Amino acid sequence: MRGIHRFPGLKRLTIFNRKKGVSMFEHKKEPLLPRHKYVRRVARHGFLAFCIIFFSLAIGILGYHILEGLSWIDATVNASMILGGMGPVNKLHSDAGKLFASAYALFSGIVFLVAAGVLFAPVFHRFLHKFHLDPGDK
Repeated sequence: MRGIHRFPGLKRLTIFNRKKGVSMFEHKKEPLLPRHKYVRRVARHGFLAFCIIFFSLAIGILGYHILEGLSWIDATVNASMILGGMGPVNKLHSDAGKLFASAYALFSGIVFLVAAGVLFAPVFHRFLHKFHLDPGDK
């Protein structure tokens, strides 16, 4: 069955350094990660999800403040409510503000899914990795 693997040199997903082969997760043939390293991985992914949410919130705050002319507090409330899926609080007056709110709402939905994926990726990987272990491995 020649040609099944299009990239035979690339054994697994590498994130930081392709030359050294640092991978994000262990391969299914490798042993399960120790609990303390797993907790550290979950914490790193949690921090990354927090950074994604914080950066997205900053985009919303700046957009509402600059385009709609809201105060910093009102811009923060509107951006937080849209990012959380609740909808805007203040009435929008300018066309630029309405277009921004529309784009930001769509962006926020995608950001929520990405942040949830980043947050739950290590948990899901560990769950699947346990199924691939031999009965004697732990």
